Amino acid sequence: MARDLPPLIAMRAFEAAARHGSFTQAAEELHITPAAVSQQVRHLEDRLDVGLFLRRPRGIALTAVGRDYAQALGPALDQIAAATRQARGADRGGRLTIATTPSFAAKWLVHRMAGFQALQPDLDVRLSSSNALTNFGEDDIDVAVRFGGGSWPGVSATRLMTTELFPVCSPALLHGPRPLKQPEDLQHHTMLRLMSPEWIKWLKAAGLETLAQRRGPQFSDAGLMMQAAIEGQGVALGQWVLVADDLAAGRLVEPFDLRVPSDGAYYLVTPPGAEARPKVKVFCDWLETEARKVQTDVL
Repeated sequence: MARDLPPLIAMRAFEAAARHGSFTQAAEELHITPAAVSQQVRHLEDRLDVGLFLRRPRGIALTAVGRDYAQALGPALDQIAAATRQARGADRGGRLTIATTPSFAAKWLVHRMAGFQALQPDLDVRLSSSNALTNFGEDDIDVAVRFGGGSWPGVSATRLMTTELFPVCSPALLHGPRPLKQPEDLQHHTMLRLMSPEWIKWLKAAGLETLAQRRGPQFSDAGLMMQAAIEGQGVALGQWVLVADDLAAGRLVEPFDLRVPSDGAYYLVTPPGAEARPKVKVFCDWLETEARKVQTDVL
């Protein structure tokens, strides 16, 4: 008996729009235009002869039928993605593809990977770095290391490391006409920033909230910002996981004795069930061991 299935592209467009609550965000995920998402959803509604969304001037909202359909469709598409990954990986032998951010790759992971490769010489390890959130269904990734709150839909996440935030700078800034001796001295120095308000929590703890309004160079990647700090271009808010090795080597110093816990942490993230695959499990076990070593030695 033939299955009565709508076109896969229409189902994917609807499920993404339902998950994000936005045609625009669904379009970004699927790499098509919002108009194309809207058109595919219309095709699906015509096929089903039922409304799935309420179109409003300020956005969209699921109908009751749309909500039920999305709840059923999401797991079904996850199963299709998992089957696709399994089929795609059947001829890949021992390839292991890891995704993470450029800063975590450069500042923490890369120089430790030689140890893993020595333990697993038959694995063809590939490292993919991007600040974009990994799409396991499309990016051919086996495991990712993400920074955040640990709650991402459709994946399994295990906390790897917590981290702390504190100012760091070149040793040269501890001397000169405006030496960094106490937090108030920050007003005389350039404050390097990411494109987010990451300084606010530390400045509040130091009683220096007014400095949060100061302008300074902004960076899209923490690794680039840390390099600017190493070169003496200003003071960066260091994240312990990313600056521990530079502190140990003397490339950076911690001028003040004040740290605050980060609201985010590092997580090992896999598609559902992938953590049981031998090559993924051996990497996750190794990385968790490395993380425990570092936190025991430094904190």
